[in-house]
Amino acid sequence: MIVIFLLSSRERIITTRSFFLDFIIYKTFHMIEYGFLFFLVFRGLHSINHQSISLKDKLILSLLISIGYAISDEIHQTYSLFREGRLRDVVIDTVGITIMYIYIKNNLRLLKKFLWIKS
Repeated sequence: MIVIFLLSSRERIITTRSFFLDFIIYKTFHMIEYGFLFFLVFRGLHSINHQSISLKDKLILSLLISIGYAISDEIHQTYSLFREGRLRDVVIDTVGITIMYIYIKNNLRLLKKFLWIKS
């Protein structure tokens, strides 16, 4: 979250001469970084071995935390000199989060070694 916060405070770098191509590149990075954020939040919550928190609850809580952070980051960008917060970016971030949510939910058995799950 700190890395996302710091990167969202910096001036945007133009990577190509095409606005459309830059847009696609940066929004793809948005989806990847927020998908990874969801994975890390879920991994952290999943490592808590508390009987009252179900797997479904951990997934939903990770989803809410990640989307909440995406919203707060866009609010943060409205106060940044070089950036501006946009609802569109929250939607794009949420797409990345949702893709990772679906992937983890459907492939939990494959991810056991990354989530420190004991068989």
